[in-house]
Amino acid sequence: MKKDLLIIIPAYNEQESIDILLDKMYSLKIDKIGDIVVINDGSQDDTEKVVRQHNVTIINKVCNMGYGSALQVGYKYAKKNGYDYVIQIDADGQHDINNINTIYNYFKNYGDDTPDIIIGSRFLEENNNLYISKIKYIAISFFRLVIKVTTKENITDPTSGLQGLNKKAFSYYAGYGNFEYRYPDINMIIQMIMRGYIIKEIPAIMYDRKTGESMHSGIIRPIKYMVLILLSTLNILIRNRKASVYRKERTK
Repeated sequence: MKKDLLIIIPAYNEQESIDILLDKMYSLKIDKIGDIVVINDGSQDDTEKVVRQHNVTIINKVCNMGYGSALQVGYKYAKKNGYDYVIQIDADGQHDINNINTIYNYFKNYGDDTPDIIIGSRFLEENNNLYISKIKYIAISFFRLVIKVTTKENITDPTSGLQGLNKKAFSYYAGYGNFEYRYPDINMIIQMIMRGYIIKEIPAIMYDRKTGESMHSGIIRPIKYMVLILLSTLNILIRNRKASVYRKERTK
């Protein structure tokens, strides 16, 4: 029987953590509820070799094009192969595997009001497993404010990489020019809200990274990231203003 869920794991130089992640996914029988695809974003270590030791699909990109580019490859794969839902989870082991079941069950059991995008938030419940640096928390707080000001919506964890999407949402992302291939973050949240997609947050369990290096480590990287995200968000606001106005007129 064909599964309706695809689990996307973008990976770049994650040879140690992805081995542990895939082992955990199989021990918890995640493969029974959804197919798994790893998007190897031009890794320079043994990520590909490690993934091939597991019974999962791997798509290798020739060179590193960025986190967003890897995700979009997954969305296109999901659309092409007729999946109904996508859940994306980071390869670094920070997202508890049981979050997958939680998001999937929400999609399947919530009824007619099921959202288009579900974000796993580390802030909706006390999360003692996770340390967040001061500079990262400042960035998250600032991004919350930007979303609130531009869309009137409250999103507690706008930088969460743990997300579920229905077919309507990931099919849109799969389209040319509809997804930020380098830095998909609050810019995408704002875009989707402006276009009328329903986004909901649910509590998620997350952990500190055990191996490898975060793309937001240090001080310079987060600052650079914030600047780039704000520029991209400004572009999104300009591009989607007409769509937002049209949606408001239709709902009057």
